[in-house]
Amino acid sequence: MRKNFGAKPYTYPQPVLIIATYDENGAPDAMNAAWGGISDDTQISMCLSAGHKTVKNIQARKAFTVSMADAAHVAACDYVGIVSGNKVPDKFEKAGFHATKSEFVDAPLIDELPMALECTLVSYDPETCRLVGEIVNVSADERILDENGKIDPAKLEPITFDPVNNVYLKL
Repeated sequence: MRKNFGAKPYTYPQPVLIIATYDENGAPDAMNAAWGGISDDTQISMCLSAGHKTVKNIQARKAFTVSMADAAHVAACDYVGIVSGNKVPDKFEKAGFHATKSEFVDAPLIDELPMALECTLVSYDPETCRLVGEIVNVSADERILDENGKIDPAKLEPITFDPVNNVYLKL
């Protein structure tokens, strides 16, 4: 027997994505987003409300990075999701993050998070909140690579979001 929940955004596993940008002064900013995923071979789509500082930065710079939140940085990844960059301009630093400029796009890589998609803006619809990015490069710290030079999810230790119970889970 099944229980019906109606139309809900329930998918498993749901990645916890940390989107990083530079603001108008070149300061790094980051936000947490759980509603996103690959939508084409080289595209990612996310649902991001227009009021986020990160969205304003993406629209201005036309670039962003998307890092996979990991088990080692749950508190920092949660912090950038709870605190608004519109109210706390140095939340990136307060989270304990450090930035390195991407070689491929005008956006920061978060040093502490070992895997990132480096993206340029394709489109943003403020009515639906759908943001689409073109994946220009995927970068990964060598510490999460296997003996064949491929990303090892066991070494990455990504976390996922459980939308039913509103908690993070380690894979």
